[in-house]
Amino acid sequence: MGAQIHTAADSEAKIALTRNKLVLEQARAVGLLGSAKNTRLSGRVPSDLIAAAKKRAHVTSDTELLELALSRLALEDDFGARLVKRKGSIPSDIDLGI
Repeated sequence: MGAQIHTAADSEAKIALTRNKLVLEQARAVGLLGSAKNTRLSGRVPSDLIAAAKKRAHVTSDTELLELALSRLALEDDFGARLVKRKGSIPSDIDLGI
């Protein structure tokens, strides 16, 4: 069972790292990330929050965490809001073939 837990953890880490890479690549592609790091961000947050976020994202540095979190936020789509707006737009008598 120990091997299965280790394999699951490895798989989770691999997925997270791939997701992180894709997010950062997309942020670079739209010009959000580049070579110049010209802004400093500072704030006070609970250390447990930082530790949990780093663990979940599989990153080790504060800079990595901030770049990833801000990229995800900046690139986030509005799918949920658009879906909710569509409520009631499809006639109830339509045959969906279900």
